[in-house]
Order: sequence, then C-alpha cells, then structure tokens
Amino acid sequence: MPYVGTADSAGLFDGLSIRSVDLANRVVVSPMCMYSAGTDGVPTPWHDVHLGSRAVGGAGLVFVEATGVSPDARITLGDLGLWNRAQEDAHARLAGLISSLGSVPGIQLAHAGRKGGRTLPWEGNLPLSPGQWGERLAPSAVPFKPDWSPPRAMDRTDMDAVTEQFRSATERAARAGFRVLELHFGHGYLFHQFLSPLANHRDDEYGGTLENRARFPLRVIEAVRDAWPADLPLFVRLSVVDWAPGGLDIDDSIQIASWLKDAGVDLIDCSSGAVVPGESIPEAPMYHVEFARTIRRSADVLTSAVGKIIAADEADGALRSGAADLAFIGRAMLKDPYWPRRAADALGATNELLVPLPYRRSTQHLP
Repeated sequence: MPYVGTADSAGLFDGLSIRSVDLANRVVVSPMCMYSAGTDGVPTPWHDVHLGSRAVGGAGLVFVEATGVSPDARITLGDLGLWNRAQEDAHARLAGLISSLGSVPGIQLAHAGRKGGRTLPWEGNLPLSPGQWGERLAPSAVPFKPDWSPPRAMDRTDMDAVTEQFRSATERAARAGFRVLELHFGHGYLFHQFLSPLANHRDDEYGGTLENRARFPLRVIEAVRDAWPADLPLFVRLSVVDWAPGGLDIDDSIQIASWLKDAGVDLIDCSSGAVVPGESIPEAPMYHVEFARTIRRSADVLTSAVGKIIAADEADGALRSGAADLAFIGRAMLKDPYWPRRAADALGATNELLVPLPYRRSTQHLP
C-alpha cells in the first residue's frame, strides 16, 4: 500500500508518510509561479531565497512552481523549465537546498497549452504574437480569449511528443533529487483543456465522453508513473469544477480522481476553475475544502485543500475533520515565509524541530 497515514483526527502538525516519503508536518508551500527565471528557464538566486526561506519557515513540503516540460509549454518567458541539462543541474541545487533546510522538495510539471505565450503578469498578461512565441497546442483550435491567436489542435504525433516531454522531465526531476512530483491538471492548462468540454471540442477518441476526454491525460500519467521512482509520491492538481455552465462538475472529478488513483496517483490537489474567461468563482476563505472532502471520501484517495487558507485553526480543523490530508498554503505563505512556525505557536503545537538549529536560542528562556 502506498499510503501509510493516520486517522481523520490528524492535524496540521502531525506527520504523514506517503510511499517512502516522510513529511514532518502537513503544511505545504503550494507551487506558485514567480515568473522570475531567465528566458532560459533556469532557476535563479531568487528561487533559492524564495523557496529556501519557506523551508526555513518550517513547511513539511516545499513545491517548486509550475515548470514547463518544453519551451512552448511555459506560460511566460519567465517560467522555469526542465527540458535540458543546465536546468536539471540548477534544479538539483535547488532541491538540495530545500532538503538541507529540513523540508521535502517537490516540483510541479506543467504544459500551458492554449494559455501559454503571455507577457509577465506585471506587464499586462497579454498574449505574445506568433513571431514572439512558438506554437500553442490545445485539444481544439479554440483560443482562450477571442483576441488571442488560435492554437493548433493536437494530433497523435503531438500527443506522443508531449508524453515524451513529460517522461523526460520526470526523469530529470528524479535525478535532480525531488521527492514529490505533481502534474498540473488544473487552471485551464493543457490537461484541463482536454478534460473540460468547455475547451475540448474534438469528435475523435480524445473528445466527447468523459472517458475519451481523459484518455490523453491518463496516458501521460501512465508514462510519468513509469518514469518516476516507484517509492516516491505522485500528486495531481485538479480543477474539480469549472464554475461555468456545461463544464466539469464534482461527479466528473470523482470519476477522474478514481482513474488517477488506479493509474498510481497518490494525492489529488483539489483546486478549481480557470479554463474559460468569465467564470463566477466564489473565492471565500477555504473555498475548496468541501471539494477535497468529497473527492477524498468518494474516490478513496488522499487529497489536499488549497485556496485562501489563511488561519491556522481553520486549516487544522479542515484536516482533523477528514476533509483533506495536506494543506497547501499559497498567498499566506507569500506574505509570511514563517507561516508554519506562527501556525504551530497559535495551535500550541510548537515543536523545536520546526526551528532550525541556529534559531533555536530564540525559543529558549534566557536570564
């Protein structure tokens, strides 16, 4: 059995073992794009400081942001990549840094599909012209927004190529020393585009029914699980609902999660939305927790809660209630890299092991 865990009463600062990986606590630094790599996709000192400080802050698992498996898989030219040796070597340094600071290093691999090729967010998040960007791929030749150039509908040769890109990036991630791998199946990126009928208009064996729409994403999962060491966990971030008429709903995602589990996925990272513009997303604190609970119980798979998790007691309560097994912290962690240590204090769960050796005198009574 890949999962060795505890009962629903486990809280934020209880340990968790998944396959051979032991997490000291259930606080996770969510993968968050920094858009701060060079155009070569190589991690920079920014990433060292950004992720290293979160590891020092006490998170049990620290994820590197969505990392493109090819140049055209990126969202922007500032995204990280993992398709060549120089990137692999830099990621190895980054994974080693996170490990040396007491956290488990994870990485999220992604392909942006029709949402790729944009300017940086602080430069307007605008689509790059065909002359500035390579080819955008998607299940169907439908642009994300009307003023964007249409992507090219993928054929089987494209699917073979993307599958191999994910396999190769997975092998590089393993060699670099990452201990947890997540694939991005949400937020309107390539695999979400295949899964959602709002973006997938195909009439072949990769479109139409949910089983057909999931065929290519599951094929990639099988290739990745084969390339990723058997003793290491594989996660998937899934947009559980589309928040738009005719899109994915929770029943669809229960089935997708069941298929993913059967293919060797250990945890579903439950998010939502972003496959089409104009969705009505009710972004209240903890707004994905009930989705995580439903997927966990209905598909019998580990889940994580993500999305405006700010208060320590709410995160702890969600885990203790059996809604999820991990709490992915995003924006709150950007504001405060020491969120886990402050959360432990607030919950009365302070553990000296959360504090790096050079800092431990701060916890000791001094005359």
